[in-house]
Amino acid sequence: MPTAAEYLRPELLAQVDRLDLRARFIIEGFYAGLHASPYRGFSVEFSEHRRYTPGDDPRTIDWNVYAKSDRFFVKQFRAETNLEAYLLMDLSASMGFPAPEQIEPGGPPRMSKLDYAVCLAAALGYMMVRQQDSAGLALLGTGVRQFLPPRSTRAHLMRLLSELAAARPAGSTALADSLHDVARRVRKRGLMILFSDLLCDAEPVIEALHRLRFGGHDVIVFCVLDRAEAEFPYVGPTRFEDPEGGDPLSADAASVRGAYLDALHALHQRYRDAAAAARCDFVAVNNTMSFDAALVRFLLDRQARF
Repeated sequence: MPTAAEYLRPELLAQVDRLDLRARFIIEGFYAGLHASPYRGFSVEFSEHRRYTPGDDPRTIDWNVYAKSDRFFVKQFRAETNLEAYLLMDLSASMGFPAPEQIEPGGPPRMSKLDYAVCLAAALGYMMVRQQDSAGLALLGTGVRQFLPPRSTRAHLMRLLSELAAARPAGSTALADSLHDVARRVRKRGLMILFSDLLCDAEPVIEALHRLRFGGHDVIVFCVLDRAEAEFPYVGPTRFEDPEGGDPLSADAASVRGAYLDALHALHQRYRDAAAAARCDFVAVNNTMSFDAALVRFLLDRQARF
């Protein structure tokens, strides 16, 4: 039987039906990997320390962390470390790519972008509740389809996972409007974690993310793409269809590959620049990346910013 660490590979995890097991396998495999890697200790610093700022009591400085990192961190007490996090899941139709019929016959099991994002969100929710933090959920379509305020109980976690497991992609993107709706609903400062392919007009989304950030929330954006979208491996005459209702395009793949990749790079750079300016995190992943790699990339980016 595969170990929990082996289930960090999306193609293997795709064979597990229950989302609660997927989340547990990801987190247990991730923690096991941390103990055997140079990233050991990140999870502890992430949950129990914050960067020293002028005015903090010097007696709370953790000198052991300073010795390892040459940076000042203060120990956080339980009242400080409990946080409220919201998992914001984009359910627009483009997140359903690739559909089962679009996967190469005879190839390994492959998750859609939504399946991958749901597993990653479930794992983070599982980790938060395990650390006695609170996790909430907002399912985003043309508006907020479902909203669960954050709680830290196991019963709430199972309901959250049930809502994620039942989520289905449909309809066009109205991501910016949905994020503004979340900002109106949530007044207490917390952690907002968005999962989306961001394949829409960037400027309204950036404006909405800035509203969350300037409302006092910490903001993390996981940009989730399919491997084909990230690498554009197509050759020869190809028909491209918009799952959200746009006109199809037929073109020679080789002739448009360069322009497509340049446009994708420019889009991601726009988000990175905007995230850096607002002190947000932008993490680009694709649905073939192992889940521990996605989590470590998030932790590395977050540590670099703080």
